[in-house]
Amino acid sequence: MALDNKEIYKKTIGFSIRRLLWDILATIILVGCTTAGFFILESTANLGLLGLGVGAIVGGIGTYIVLHYFAFSYKAGQIAMMTQGVAEGKLPDDVIGAGKQIVKERFSTVAAYYVVTGAIKGVFRQIGNGITAVGEAVGGDSGGAIGSTISAIINTIVDYLCDCCLGWVFYRKDVKATKATCEGAVLFFKHGKTLVKNLGRVFGMSILSFILIGGVFTGIFFLIFNAFPDTFTALSEAIIRVGEDIPAWVSDTVTLTWVCSGIAGIIIWSILHSTFVRPFILVGVLRNYIESGKKDMPSEKDFDELDSKSKKFQKLHAEL
Repeated sequence: MALDNKEIYKKTIGFSIRRLLWDILATIILVGCTTAGFFILESTANLGLLGLGVGAIVGGIGTYIVLHYFAFSYKAGQIAMMTQGVAEGKLPDDVIGAGKQIVKERFSTVAAYYVVTGAIKGVFRQIGNGITAVGEAVGGDSGGAIGSTISAIINTIVDYLCDCCLGWVFYRKDVKATKATCEGAVLFFKHGKTLVKNLGRVFGMSILSFILIGGVFTGIFFLIFNAFPDTFTALSEAIIRVGEDIPAWVSDTVTLTWVCSGIAGIIIWSILHSTFVRPFILVGVLRNYIESGKKDMPSEKDFDELDSKSKKFQKLHAEL
């Protein structure tokens, strides 16, 4: 009996747990470096805000290294196993080991993985930018607003389409990754109507998770931060020292605490959404994507049609 979406999600959730651990490590590095930078320069040179920025840059570099070179294999492995579950209706007993092995076989190096995923994102985002430009050309400012809205919607689902396209690369394991990438891009434009029905699921669950997860953790962080009023007083003073054009709410430590709590809540939402909620949504989107491709494989003619819509795709196509 073929696995349904919930079963595939449950069997691949081990990837989400491992991704969460890497995300937590990355967040600790970022927060730790930023906090240390603030307190070191604030106590030694009365330049806390500068220290905050320097610490954030150092922490950002550490975060990039952790997520770029280590955590990527778990995300790719999860997509590979989801694809196998959708396409074959079954999964191996050692899902984690099999997923990592497939990623290793398909992308021998980290660089190869990011070349393909970078190409995928470039194609979809270029199309989104093109829609914005068309709106501006047709309707001026109002047309640009319409185009920008459409583009924003497209960019929201671009990440899902990129993951689906990556899934197609894993599915088409007997052809070059570059060709499979081109096929994956074509699928969206050939079967857009089929994939559009996933928009309700994508936006609905994303908004719900933002309200619930983001709201709950904003409240939790406010309670935690409230226990350290002197820290936010020092932060307020450091910001005010920068110049005169500082928003009034910065001097109100309660408001500043709420703002910082909101930022922290959004960070936690982003982590939990990407590791647990997003994969749950992705299984259904991926199923429609893979099935549409199996029924109507992209042809060379389809490649030629997409060449005129995206220079990035045209360049990728020329490399085949």
